[in-house]
Amino acid sequence: MAFQEIRCREKTLSLRSNVLIMGILNVTPDSFSDGGRFLDPVLAVDQVQKMIDEGADIIDVGGESTRPGAFSVSEEEEIERIRPIVKALGKMTDTPLSIDTRKAAVAQVALDLGAAIVNDVSAFHDDSRMAQVVKESEAGVVLMHRKGVSGTMEKVPHYEDVVGEIKSFLANRIAMARAMGISSDRIIIDPGIGFGKTCNHNLEILSNIGEFLQLEQPLMVGLSRKRFIGELTGKSVDEREIGNAAAIATVVWQGAHLLRVHNVAAMKDAIRVAQALRNSCDK
Repeated sequence: MAFQEIRCREKTLSLRSNVLIMGILNVTPDSFSDGGRFLDPVLAVDQVQKMIDEGADIIDVGGESTRPGAFSVSEEEEIERIRPIVKALGKMTDTPLSIDTRKAAVAQVALDLGAAIVNDVSAFHDDSRMAQVVKESEAGVVLMHRKGVSGTMEKVPHYEDVVGEIKSFLANRIAMARAMGISSDRIIIDPGIGFGKTCNHNLEILSNIGEFLQLEQPLMVGLSRKRFIGELTGKSVDEREIGNAAAIATVVWQGAHLLRVHNVAAMKDAIRVAQALRNSCDK
């Protein structure tokens, strides 16, 4: 491993012995799993405290759904959704906050309120100002692969070599970020499970985690409750936790560094067991 920590503003997250957990907080009316549940800042704060108590290392706040079929919202509406939540969270916890947004203006508001990471599902593609905002704030950044846009990404996505193409894309975005002055220890990569991928594409990605580790950046995987788990199990969104745990265990076994999850307590158990088994085999 070429890195041992992630720097995000004044905060440092250690990767020396831990798989980190990013707890998901959607403050949207239409997210596929928990849309509308945490629009009230009081409920949002309670949910975040619960995730922190259960072991979340980062809290990821999103004000725009990026699920397949979702439609974009304006900067103003997204800011209106996230501002009171991020402000309230900044006062109640030192746990690093991540802002899940494609828009530089939204990221700037969240960073001004204390967020430490920008989680950009477009990897700087949708807003040319985003890289500069990240650089100037010294925030950490998640660069994710996405094929297409939310409204059309699942309409027969095609790859000649899904793992190779995603790996090449991420290598290009890493190089771009570094060229913009964002240091390597602030960059996290994400292959973008479900973002313009079929079930078979997702399985191929998840069984080849080592390919992405060759890029020598911390690797985050977000697969929590996603459609491919439902396709494999026949379960509804709220019934996919066992399938989640199985998939998460396999990527931890292969060396993933961060997991983005809804149910922190259950997935922490899966992570702990998978990591213990891997560490035992490495001895």
